[in-house]
Amino acid sequence: MTAITLLDGSIGQELVHRHGAQATPLWSTSVMIDRPSLVGDLHGDYFAAGATIATTNTYAVLSDRLAKSGLEGQIGQLLDTALAEAKRARDAHGSGRIAGSLGPIGASYRPDIKVTADQAAAIYGANVQRLDHGVDLWLIETMSSVNHAETALEAVSRFTRKPVWLAVSVDDDDGTRLRSGEATADIAAMIAALPENAKPQAILVNCSRPEAVAAGIDALKGTGLPFGAYANGFTRITPEFLRDNPTVDALSARRDLDPAAYADFAMGWVAQGATIVGGCCEVGPAHIAELARRLKDAGHTIV
Repeated sequence: MTAITLLDGSIGQELVHRHGAQATPLWSTSVMIDRPSLVGDLHGDYFAAGATIATTNTYAVLSDRLAKSGLEGQIGQLLDTALAEAKRARDAHGSGRIAGSLGPIGASYRPDIKVTADQAAAIYGANVQRLDHGVDLWLIETMSSVNHAETALEAVSRFTRKPVWLAVSVDDDDGTRLRSGEATADIAAMIAALPENAKPQAILVNCSRPEAVAAGIDALKGTGLPFGAYANGFTRITPEFLRDNPTVDALSARRDLDPAAYADFAMGWVAQGATIVGGCCEVGPAHIAELARRLKDAGHTIV
């Protein structure tokens, strides 16, 4: 029926769970210092579950975030480790693509943080230049405002000719709105105004409650781009997490979003025309395996 790209699921949150150490503002970055093999093993589990893309564990490996913990000098080593572990899993599996993850500057879900073009170019440019040789595409994730999305797209376009996918995070209760309160449809107008070399090749909704995703997808169809989604499994983003230097202890996982329930949501997005689906925080290998099974049973081809 339809060729569907199946993304992996949670990387950072799953690594935090597997590592078992106390949560820190570094999220899963510290895992690559003391137990890097956990990263490759997780990528391998997602490939085994049916995913066709490994997303590098670089979401929070950004110079501004590392500087808060005095680790900015280790950014090169951390980026190299993340790419090496993704490659290890891909090579062991024998197929698959690698997506280079670029998370938001400053913090997640913080549209109040304004990003200038120069800031975006300096921070994202360093990562793209370091890893561009080894990734198949770039995945700009969890952009919570038009400003975040626009500056990221323009910055990344300066340093790569690889495909770039943009994922935006919508309000947990109203997918027609970004977390900034701006209309999700404003992303389409922003993309239309960009130079051709800065336009993304796909548009997604990510790291939002699955209940809000369908409305978000509808709002983004106006881009004319291939679209999709990968939702999270948090109850919601709490006010405590929106403070400076938060840890994941401020967020709670849902108890009602088992693999079957998540697959129900994702198959609904496919019915809307989505050709890229996967999972975000608290959506693990079991969820991706169930989604792969459901896609195949429905006659879709996973690519």
